[in-house]
Amino acid sequence: MTTNTSEPSLTLAGPADILAAVPYLVGFHPADSLIVVGLARGQVKVAARWSLPFPPGTLAPLPPLFEREGITRVIVIGYGPGERVTPAVDEARAFAARAGVEVDEALRAHEGRYWSYVCDVAHCCPPGGTPFDPTASPIAAEATVHGMVALPDRQTLENTIAPVTGPVRMAMRRATADAVAGFRAGLTAAADPDAFAREFVAHALVRVRAALAVHAAGGRVDDAEAARLGLDLAVVRVRDEAWTLMEDGHIGLWKDLMRRLEPRFVPPAASLFAMGSWRSGDSVLATIALERVLAIHPGYSMANLLMHALRNLLSPGMLRGRMPTPADLDTAMGAARASWLVPLLDLLDQDDQDGRNDRQDGRNDQEGRNDQKGWDDQEGRNDQKGWDDQEGWDDQEAPALRAATPAADGQSPPSSRRRRSL
Repeated sequence: MTTNTSEPSLTLAGPADILAAVPYLVGFHPADSLIVVGLARGQVKVAARWSLPFPPGTLAPLPPLFEREGITRVIVIGYGPGERVTPAVDEARAFAARAGVEVDEALRAHEGRYWSYVCDVAHCCPPGGTPFDPTASPIAAEATVHGMVALPDRQTLENTIAPVTGPVRMAMRRATADAVAGFRAGLTAAADPDAFAREFVAHALVRVRAALAVHAAGGRVDDAEAARLGLDLAVVRVRDEAWTLMEDGHIGLWKDLMRRLEPRFVPPAASLFAMGSWRSGDSVLATIALERVLAIHPGYSMANLLMHALRNLLSPGMLRGRMPTPADLDTAMGAARASWLVPLLDLLDQDDQDGRNDRQDGRNDQEGRNDQKGWDDQEGRNDQKGWDDQEGWDDQEAPALRAATPAADGQSPPSSRRRRSL
């Protein structure tokens, strides 16, 4: 088997080579995982990973994937103890058989040894397993020379897009407070809320395009501009402008913003980062970003739509020619109006409530009161109200993706990388 596309490739001659290559296909050394590597004409087309254990039916999207990508052979690898891995490997092999796809190899790797499910010859596949060290393989060395990276584990990959901390976080917090104060002052002074909304959205669209240009030139927006963009992107029309303009080179801006923005402003930027990652073939990072969004706002529609696409192993190519242009958005949504600012106002109301609760908590601490349950409950109710109000506005988004994405089925999404070569 060889990896494919115009990137550097190498030949994988046996199980040890496969196990050495997998971390570079998924971006990190997997554990408690099932990996399915799909091949066409002897080259890797897709590598998908699921965490183990997973619920029944999780692998149901495999046959459509095989057909869509022209997969003719697969390699299945499970990482972990036999009682956890074997049922998953058996299910993957069964789906492949039903689809008429040949299973070249099926392996289980655990604690430095591997076993083959398709070989029962004792002298090459002993019952006690075969020792292997993926980091000592020449395949790993060659992949490293080609610039490929396999991080120690998924958590290390998550850390690469984790929120900033320390002085950088404090600086962004101050910049966000300034941006919020400026927005409030403008809104309070506005005689015509609709006119204020039109002016705000017009400036926001300019800021988004300017930020994309800065990053394309190798620059970075400062804290004040990043904070203003956080407010801008809370308006669905502004975020969707960025979505329709999406190019692979935009990922850097959305990664930077999702790491720097205050948590309540993260979902739009992180969803745009996930979209860009999915487009570029890195569903692993896309999934991690979407998990972060949904931890902040479980009902955020853009994140749910993208997560459904990943769960169903859909190709980002399904959107080719189907996404609207900025002009289409203008036609569909009309002129900006005050109601467009409702999601942003909800976020600011949430901030106000959190501040009031923090002040009350401080008074309670000062007075020696230990029972703060009433305040905690109130905070939870107010947070939920803000998100519920925003969900109605999010429902306006992404008709192309919504139409192309099968209904959610409650399964955990796989992490995958498409056409990733070594």
